Amino acid sequence: MRSVQDQLAAVLAIARPVPALDVVLTDAAGCILATDIVVTEDVPSRPVATCDGYAVRAADVAGASSASPTVLPVVHDVWSAADEPFRLVPGQSVLVGSGVPMPIGADALVPVWATDRGGAKVRVSSPFGVGANVRAAGADVRAGDVALSAGTRLDARQLAFAASLGYARIRVHPAPRVVILPVGDELVQPGSSRPGVFDANGPSLRTAVQDTGAVAIQVAPVSDDQAALRDAIEDQLVRADLVITTGGLSEGSRDTLKDVLAPLGTVRFDHVAMIPGRNQGFGTLHAGIGSGPERPGDTIPVFSLPGHPVAAQISYEVFVRPALRAMAGYSEIYRPSVAAHASVGWRSPAGVRQFVPATLVGSPDEGYHVTPVGDPTRLDELSVAGLAGANALAVVAEGDTEVRFGDRVHCLVLEG
Repeated sequence: MRSVQDQLAAVLAIARPVPALDVVLTDAAGCILATDIVVTEDVPSRPVATCDGYAVRAADVAGASSASPTVLPVVHDVWSAADEPFRLVPGQSVLVGSGVPMPIGADALVPVWATDRGGAKVRVSSPFGVGANVRAAGADVRAGDVALSAGTRLDARQLAFAASLGYARIRVHPAPRVVILPVGDELVQPGSSRPGVFDANGPSLRTAVQDTGAVAIQVAPVSDDQAALRDAIEDQLVRADLVITTGGLSEGSRDTLKDVLAPLGTVRFDHVAMIPGRNQGFGTLHAGIGSGPERPGDTIPVFSLPGHPVAAQISYEVFVRPALRAMAGYSEIYRPSVAAHASVGWRSPAGVRQFVPATLVGSPDEGYHVTPVGDPTRLDELSVAGLAGANALAVVAEGDTEVRFGDRVHCLVLEG
């Protein structure tokens, strides 16, 4: 039997980031930056006004007061940053708009509220020192600075920053494309009138994949028939960076998944020391066997998860989600975790790591408490309804056979 840690190590050993691509800025949302974005020139490139007002030399208004205002001629007005720089002559003023570069020679801005708002001449009623109401060149960032570091997840704020620096395209790790393929003759799609078992894994894993930030491609349930199953897998490889199958891992004569995957790549099937989710398959498929253009040397990770929806979802959280995060270029690949006090006690099987759907309550200041959803000792009664009410997985280590009331239990937090 393989340990959870060994299985996870094998998964992460081949979960390499998806090759980086240069994409237009708007297509980078949600992706991980692959290379640093470096500032090419100071921002702002010249001193700019922080409000509407009159650009002046501070020395010209040093003696201004309400009793004895300084009067300066207004020789020009500038309201667009696209205008050519204007040069200020000592003893004069230029009316400028907020965000507009300051005239050459001006070192202070008198806000309109501190004047009589004159058009030909302006009366300034108080002094303003050098730099008043002016944002200096390079105040935001300097040329040569790293604006955004590789590994940053790009959302609206980061993309606005990159755009403000003039970047139209950036290099990112694109979101992995994940094909989800439920296997089993007994499966029917939700809403179908045909007798059978409704496929819960397709919709649940599709949502889980999307929540991870990857692109989910959900395939309708596929028959156990070897030819049909092989054709379905081969057809999907052309558009997959990772494949997830569910079901077909039992030892019955109709469970053909192992036989189908064997010639398509290198896939290992193990009993993993965990509950639920004992039966697991993991490995790689040859990318060139699909119907599309061959990608020489490429391999595609494949996860064969149990068919029971609870076991499949927990297996996804433990193995697939960290792999997808690594493939997307994230440095933080694991769910947040906390230690919580058990609200009730239960016995856990020896030699396996138990993952118990649970509700987690509390705060960092007050501490956390965890309560299993359902009876964690009834290992043969995995409850989809119970998992739906959980917001965490309580994790009991392989060496622990009993959790007592008040014991500290490691918990994976499923909800942000």
